[in-house]
Amino acid sequence: MTDEVKTASGPNRRTVLEVGFSGAVLVAAGLPLAAAGPAAAAGRPAAGSWHRYVQGPSGRTVRPVRIVRSDGDVTRPEALLTPGGQVTVLRRAQPPTAPRWPEGTTVEASSTHAGNNGNDGRPRTYAAGNAVDGDLSTFWNDDTEHDFPDSLTLTTPEEQELSGLTVVSSTDGVPTAFTVAVWADSAWRTVATVTGNSAVQRAVRFDTPVSTTRVRVTVTAAQDLGRGVFTRINEVWPEAMDPVVAPSVTLDFGKVVVGYPKVDFAWASDNHPGVRLAFSETLQYLTDRSDFTRDDQAGGAGQGTDQYAVPAGGASWTDKKGYGSDGDKVYADGLHGFRYLKITLDALPSDAPAAQSWGTVAVDAVSLDFTAYVGTPDSYRGWFLCSDEELNRYWYGASYTNELVVDTFRKDDVDPRNAFSASLDGKLVLHDGAKRDRDPYVGDLAVSGRTLYLTHDEVAVAARNVLADLAEHQRDDGWIPPASINNYTLPLFDYPLWWVTCSWDYLLYTGDRDYAVRYYPQLVKVLDTWYPSVTDDAGLLNKGLNGTSGYGDYAFLGRTGRVTYYNANYVQALSDAARIAAHLGRAGDAQRWQERAKKVAQAINTHLWDESAGAYLDSATGPVRHAQDGNAIAITSGVADSERAAAALAHLDKTTKRRYGNAFMDNDTLFGGASQRVYAFTSYPELVARFETGLADSAIDQIKRTYGWMDSHDPGITQWEGIGPDGSLYEDAYTSMAHGWSTGVLPALTHQLLGAKPTSPGYATWDVRPHPGSVTWAQGELPTPKGPLGVEWTRKDTTFTLTVRAPRGTLGSVALPMDGHRVTVHSGGRALWKNGRATASGVRPEAGYVTVSGLGQGTHRFTLARES
Repeated sequence: MTDEVKTASGPNRRTVLEVGFSGAVLVAAGLPLAAAGPAAAAGRPAAGSWHRYVQGPSGRTVRPVRIVRSDGDVTRPEALLTPGGQVTVLRRAQPPTAPRWPEGTTVEASSTHAGNNGNDGRPRTYAAGNAVDGDLSTFWNDDTEHDFPDSLTLTTPEEQELSGLTVVSSTDGVPTAFTVAVWADSAWRTVATVTGNSAVQRAVRFDTPVSTTRVRVTVTAAQDLGRGVFTRINEVWPEAMDPVVAPSVTLDFGKVVVGYPKVDFAWASDNHPGVRLAFSETLQYLTDRSDFTRDDQAGGAGQGTDQYAVPAGGASWTDKKGYGSDGDKVYADGLHGFRYLKITLDALPSDAPAAQSWGTVAVDAVSLDFTAYVGTPDSYRGWFLCSDEELNRYWYGASYTNELVVDTFRKDDVDPRNAFSASLDGKLVLHDGAKRDRDPYVGDLAVSGRTLYLTHDEVAVAARNVLADLAEHQRDDGWIPPASINNYTLPLFDYPLWWVTCSWDYLLYTGDRDYAVRYYPQLVKVLDTWYPSVTDDAGLLNKGLNGTSGYGDYAFLGRTGRVTYYNANYVQALSDAARIAAHLGRAGDAQRWQERAKKVAQAINTHLWDESAGAYLDSATGPVRHAQDGNAIAITSGVADSERAAAALAHLDKTTKRRYGNAFMDNDTLFGGASQRVYAFTSYPELVARFETGLADSAIDQIKRTYGWMDSHDPGITQWEGIGPDGSLYEDAYTSMAHGWSTGVLPALTHQLLGAKPTSPGYATWDVRPHPGSVTWAQGELPTPKGPLGVEWTRKDTTFTLTVRAPRGTLGSVALPMDGHRVTVHSGGRALWKNGRATASGVRPEAGYVTVSGLGQGTHRFTLARES
């Protein structure tokens, strides 16, 4: 027997490999994996069958797929779906002049918000008199947020006969419930009650006309659109005037997309009619305002929509950030992530005369200039397919979600909270979400980076750019910022640990040694300077030390003291840093960090294990609770032994299982509703823990509850930042519905269910260890710097077959699951394992598997069968 690998080439270019198990011959035919392996014999799909799951567009121009609805005077709305033919026409009559209260009318309010610079940066007031000044751009704003009732009282110089009135409010949140009372016979008499209001302009008619000198509007509830729950009234008119319906068309792009919207206008009336565009990832939050605009976040002038004044001759308009040709009116926000687009013939009152709210507009076509990575079957360098249709959908949904956040860092598109960085400008990065933050966070990269490496590794530079930029902004004390947001000063406690782990991941998948060498000093500084400064006498990270009590974490949670999640992450980071050090020949650093990791793990087990619950405490400080993040990472980082791992997962099963996933806390002592909130970000390590502790079916069940919920609810396909009580959007309209940190289902299915992963930088070594559960077959490829690593297995009756195609210059091992049975293992017609013992070198039992090591390039086929 020999461990030497010999190759020979024949005229048909077949490669014969002689590997060290008693001369067993493994043949690599050079064929596509599905054709060469047992998949073809089993009648399963050929490799190309995965193409049908790919969700990316075919090119940069993306068009809507259907009309959701149209309102008002709209002709041929369906023409928007077929450019170059008929046009869609929106018409709106000029509204009548609004009535005014007589000169000398005075107004008093229950309270008034102090003046400030407003959304447009210009000084403004919110006085009660704004409600009768005839200017729709000014408004009264009360000063008791979330506190009702609020009242506005109008007094006229002489008696008025009123048959009704009109309340015009702000799109920032209309009064949903209010009463109208008049002063009569020395007392207030209610003449109208309004409930369930959602109209910005609400006509209120009285049962009978009244004569009075005083009118009071009392508001008892208002919408919460994320702009503060106040009463805001722009105008009260002394007549009931129904609004002239603004014509609109709502378009559906079929899934979340991201980029610059484009509208081709054929022609328009000559009065500069305006259009307003509102965007949303879900129909639930599609209103006259977008579900999110960066301009709103920055205190700008957008008023929740993007505006454009249409010239009479028409125009092809791309929605880019900035003002129209007048220079200070008609503002557009630019890039958007959305599924639904509502186009309305309307204009902001403050945009007159540059844009008018009435006229005629003809639209030929609507499209999107898609800016993110375009993932097509030809661009995929890694793929996955298995016997479970749902899992296939979720894998490619994760890939598409991640493609949406692989984009160029551009000043006009990033988070408005001081997140622009010249050092990243124009570079490809992994953002954290398609629509909202548009900023690269290193915690998100811990998941989205792996998803990228397994699908489109040719753009792994997107991850490197982020990691390198954050390292170059390291603070003098060793702390590494989580993102460019707040000019690299956002204080998060855990994210420097994720930078270490993400750096190891990048090296592991790409083999980029130059990166590891270049940023090794930052690695040393964060682990040997900053984290020791927040370590207590037990050797545990202790949030609160060294001025860190106000630091946040991935969810800005109010956790303090010894927190299992931080410390388990610390163990993982120290272990990953040791691997980097060993790869670079820094044996002393590797040994020191490994020893520290062991001490921290021991301290976690000593101080943070709750024997009564059979789980790790979330924190040793405050009320008793147990978190998904700390317990899962304690398992995946090796802190927990098998007994503790089984107990912790059983505790999570008992306390956090929801129909839409597993909650990240087992009770509500941290904040209300914590036990109902699901983060796919923290669910990912739990999935890995379940697969790798022999609970594959439990992991698959969790996947189907979590990702099945997101896949089957609007907007579909893409994966959400977080799920709230009863499966809701956990932060309402603000929730990102296409978030890279939620794509952990993809690496979990590839690395754990299919079972293939790298074990040293650049896939120099690899391991294939399937965790099938109820899945009967799986196949796929992992992109490596040396070529694809192909894997396929099938489980039928008492037989498990596994085929691996390894690229040149790599060495790996495979593990075939015994499932507690006596088995035989054959390869190339020769037995490798029989009668409970190895019959070839490089073969051994290991934790319920038969492991075969020393596999070089070529195709390796194995058959495991139960012994009768």
